[in-house]
Amino acid sequence: MFECPVVTKRSAHAHAKRCSNRSPFPISRNYDHRNRRKSGRAISIPVWFVLEDDKLHLLPVQGSDTQWYKNVLKKPTIRISARGAEAEFEAVPITDAARVSSVIDKFRAKYGAGDVKKYYSKFDVAVLAEMQ
Repeated sequence: MFECPVVTKRSAHAHAKRCSNRSPFPISRNYDHRNRRKSGRAISIPVWFVLEDDKLHLLPVQGSDTQWYKNVLKKPTIRISARGAEAEFEAVPITDAARVSSVIDKFRAKYGAGDVKKYYSKFDVAVLAEMQ
């Protein structure tokens, strides 16, 4: 088990790399809804990802209709945690068709075209998460 009391760019990257061949849903994307939820509770959403250098590529399951994607448009800071390590990322929406297609190809290469087709229903957007 990987434990990291102070998450640095290096430790988060190393952990994501260690987890990058596991599936499904090796990272939980914790989106903080405290500014919008009456309860003030943060919500954890499991997501697949593709790690490329120091960047995480995320693909919303229902594309631009996915609620967490809509929240990213309003508040682009997300918190990602995985097995004890946690870090904040700047979420940058990707809407350019060629760049979205590139992310989809990376997901198909990592998880298999069949599983991507099985779990994802709309392919119009992606998200690039960069550590702050």
